[in-house]
Amino acid sequence: MTARLQTRRLGASDLNVTAIGLGCMSLSGVYGESSDDNGIAVVHAALDSGVNFLDSSDMYGWGHNEILLGRALQGRRDGVILATKFGQIQQASGGNGVDGRPEYVRSACEASLKRLGIDVIDLYYIHRIDPKVAIEETIGAMSQLVKDGKVRYLALCEASPATIRRAHKVHPLTAVQTEYSLLYREEAEETLATTRELGISFVAYSPLGRSMLTGAVQTAADVANDRRKDHPRFAAENLERNRSLVVHLEALARAKGCTPGQVALAWVLAQGKDVVAIPGTKRTSRVAENIGALDVTLSSAEVAALDAAFPKGAAAGTRYPAGQMKGVFI
Repeated sequence: MTARLQTRRLGASDLNVTAIGLGCMSLSGVYGESSDDNGIAVVHAALDSGVNFLDSSDMYGWGHNEILLGRALQGRRDGVILATKFGQIQQASGGNGVDGRPEYVRSACEASLKRLGIDVIDLYYIHRIDPKVAIEETIGAMSQLVKDGKVRYLALCEASPATIRRAHKVHPLTAVQTEYSLLYREEAEETLATTRELGISFVAYSPLGRSMLTGAVQTAADVANDRRKDHPRFAAENLERNRSLVVHLEALARAKGCTPGQVALAWVLAQGKDVVAIPGTKRTSRVAENIGALDVTLSSAEVAALDAAFPKGAAAGTRYPAGQMKGVFI
């Protein structure tokens, strides 16, 4: 890593991560094809630019993403803060399930360590909360991984404030990750009030609204060849409404001489020093663009104008399809 980017400390830990990290899901075919060579190039571009925070999961490509990161980090592990997740499982029916049982926690961690080719995970998340298992049991098993030196710090993803409080009593949490952008604010900001009270950092995934806020998506045809086509925000009846919101972002970007995506990321980072963004991409050019958001400063008046242009609840369409919405904010 050559450049020095703005960093923010996660919770009460010693993890000082770049304010903009790299979400790695896109490198495992979720948003269209990406070769392994391209994926490694994207990771290296981020590292070469100074990004030190990489976010993966064992369900991204069902192990593929972690294997890819393991290859990309050969000889480059030092200084990289690596986060990964467990808890989502493949069901025989083909759909996703969840497993937060204590016995699964350890086996999932061991498998991730092996795929990544590392001895310790810096930040370990439960990816989705298992409603069949008390969060205290899941976190208790995760805390044993910390004692065993396999994991440094613990985190939750898509957890409700009540679940966060219960988990934090068992073992201190370092971060909570939830979708957060100008487009989807309600659950995230409710969560943020709780994490802020408890001294936990907030990691914003999909801070670009799964590309909606970049201005790149004009019609449903633009997402017809990847998983975004199933997301309600891109459905024909919702896309026009969401595009009408994005024009406000595009106007401010023109005035500031930057891209709409950079303004959207700057808005997320302006929410507080305890907030970190992890936009994902499969293009090295987008890595550079996203990092450029660190040079975009929004005045309090500009932040207020964006808040007014994107009021809570303004987005058309839920964050996920109906079935998947049952598995978030638990």
